[in-house]
Order: sequence, then C-alpha cells, then structure tokens
Amino acid sequence: MHLPDQGIDLTITPAMNHQQLTKIFESGATNDLADEVLFLTTHIQPTFNSAAMQQLDQDVTRLFTGDYPGFLASNTRYHNFKHTRSVVLATSRLLHGLACSGSGQKVSVQAMELALYSAYFHDAGLLRTEADQARSGAFYTQNHEDRSIAILTQYLTDKGLPEFLGKECPSVIQCTNLDLDPAAIAFPSPAAKLAGCVLGSADILAQMADRYYLERLPFLFQEHQEGGLQTFGSAIELMQNTTSFYHNIILHRLEKSFSNISKAMHIHFQARWQIDENLYYTNIMKNLDYLKTILELCENRLECLQTYLKRVPST
Repeated sequence: MHLPDQGIDLTITPAMNHQQLTKIFESGATNDLADEVLFLTTHIQPTFNSAAMQQLDQDVTRLFTGDYPGFLASNTRYHNFKHTRSVVLATSRLLHGLACSGSGQKVSVQAMELALYSAYFHDAGLLRTEADQARSGAFYTQNHEDRSIAILTQYLTDKGLPEFLGKECPSVIQCTNLDLDPAAIAFPSPAAKLAGCVLGSADILAQMADRYYLERLPFLFQEHQEGGLQTFGSAIELMQNTTSFYHNIILHRLEKSFSNISKAMHIHFQARWQIDENLYYTNIMKNLDYLKTILELCENRLECLQTYLKRVPST
C-alpha cells in the first residue's frame, strides 16, 4: 500500500470506456484499492493516522490469508477477503462523499477510525482458528458478527490501540447484521452511529454492486447451508427472491434505517472522478435487471442460468 500520486490524471471524459469505469469502481487510481482508501482518508482528514491504516491493511491481509498467528486462511467463497476489502473501499468512499457534501456533516477522525476498523473486521468471525474442527468458516454464519467483534477486540488489545475503538466498534459491526434492526442498537456516541450507518450501507452496496454478484449467489446459498440457515431450499430459490429482497428489505434499510447515507456515494464519484452518478446503484440495477431477464429465459432452471453466468469470480 502506498499513497497514490495526487497528480494522476483520471479525469472522466465522455469517451471514458467500460474498462476504465470498471477499474475506477473496483480499485481507484491504482490496482490496489488500499491505495484509494489511504488517499481518501488523508484527503478527508489530513491528520488521519495513515501509518496505522497501512498496518491495519497488512494485518487483516495476513489474517485472511492464513499468515496470522492462531488463524487459518479464509475458505468462504462469498464472504471472502475480496468482499471485506470491497466493503472497506465502499466505506471510505461514503465517508469521502459525506465530507464533500456541503451539508455541514462533519466526518471526524474518530468516526473514520470506527468505520474502517469495523469494516476490516466485520466478517472476521467467519475465519477458523488453528484449533478449529469446523471444515468451513461458514459454520459460524449465524451470529458471526459476535465472533467478529471478539476477534477485533483482541486485536485492538494486542496492538494497544485506543480504548474507544474496543468500546464502540461492536455497535458499528452490528449494523452489518441483516437480522438486527439498527434502531435497536445502542450507539455509545454520535460518531459510532455515523460509522454504523456508513458501514451498514457499504456492506450492502459492495455486495450487490459487485460485477460477480450473480455468479456468487450460489456460494451464498452454500454458506447458508453450511451455517445451518434454512431460509431457502435451493440456490435458484435464493436467486428468485433476490429482487424482492432488495426492494422490500434492502432499500428500506439503506434509506430509512441508515438515514440514506448511501446517497453520499454519488457525491463521492462527482468530487473524486467527475462522474455524475452513483456507480454502486447503477451496477446494482444492472445486476437485478439481468437476473430478471435470465430467470425468465431459463424458466428457473439452474443449468440454464449457468450458461448466462460464465464469469469466474475472483477470490
């Protein structure tokens, strides 16, 4: 991770092609999205501790790749390290959009730290320990947020990081629990509430806007099965319910529960890249429209769907 050259010229023009937009969406100015996170955080708050953020990125990389003492490499195919990093990027973008909004919304260093530490660890509860008997981290799917909180708390203690992170990050991480009403969460501070709304929004946006989202839905079903969740009887049933899930549950969560903070993403793309749209919503709509089309074409036959979903998700 290194701070991108602030002189890099990636100004959007009408001729910006799909490949360029995809690169901007997935990583930013360089091929490492951690560079973009560091650029945005130091742009929001020049006093932000960039060295600590670099260390956090390195440590969590080691954690998910099996190079951290006591832990095995992540082996869940939906909630994997790529997902974690995409949520971190979306979190930093929302924070940047809020800071650029001109609404008087102050994005403090405290709120940024709460949001980013929580983003990096929000799915750590799906990791196995070296003494673990579970074959897959998906075994911990139910209430994995509590496990994530415990792992983050231990990390903060080991690193001697500020006490407020250990006290307030748990409420932030709980905002990623779709079974929990955010209104029921007791936030210790306004900064924690803001961070929770940002992370809860980023987690949803990063998943559903992913270019491999549709290909990865069967992996999500597999995780549910291994974790003992019987919400859907098959991967195809999960896919059939995805659009109604978005319109009936996710939109309410984004717009009401999280105070429509997701709109700051549009501001981010305008301020950072001169793109006059929210690329996350654009990609979500593309995914849902394509899903509707292929479900109708295939009459809900999984084998047929797979012929239209040929991209291989990266790990």
